[in-house]
Amino acid sequence: MSKYSWTGEIMDILKIFNDGGFVMYPLLLCSVLIWAVFIDKLKKLLALKNQTTLIIHQGKNLIMDNKIHEAKGLCHNMDFWIKAPYLEIFSEETQDASKEKKESRISRRLEAMKMELNRANWLLATIAAVAPFLGLLGTVTGIIRSFESIANSGKSGFSVIAPGLAEALITTAFGIIVAIVALIIFNYFQMRLKNLMITYKMGLEDLIDELKGC
Repeated sequence: MSKYSWTGEIMDILKIFNDGGFVMYPLLLCSVLIWAVFIDKLKKLLALKNQTTLIIHQGKNLIMDNKIHEAKGLCHNMDFWIKAPYLEIFSEETQDASKEKKESRISRRLEAMKMELNRANWLLATIAAVAPFLGLLGTVTGIIRSFESIANSGKSGFSVIAPGLAEALITTAFGIIVAIVALIIFNYFQMRLKNLMITYKMGLEDLIDELKGC
């Protein structure tokens, strides 16, 4: 595709944005926030997956070889919210506790980790709820603009009301799109986090069983 066609497409997008009126600016801000949260959460979930897989598999091998100190040191350079549940299984309080108390102590650490990973979820949920209403606001302002055009021109032809209708339709569509994207990302990360948390917890329980035999 030539440089001129790319330039033409960009100009078309800017024209659509301008035709949407002032409501497009908060919707644009919502879009930027969505992708900022997406990138941040994606990085954290990838770190969680890679680091937990490492410490569970290598930790199990080291514990089986009775290298407890080396197993503890596996997570030395990892994020605290990831390594805290892992280090908990090596604490004296956890090892001396009953099975129920062990699971309770591990669960508390996992809940703290979950809170860290869910920290920006409220933003995605809020955008998913608010974006359609911003689009509806644009619909109202677009219709108002159409009536003002009729009043100012004294005519009621399509060319008179077209700018207002364009604003109404563009903001409505953009608001719905932003809400759908936010909701999809929210649900995706909720599902991914739930699966990773279950896998991590099961891995920690396996390590506790291995520690019993040491």
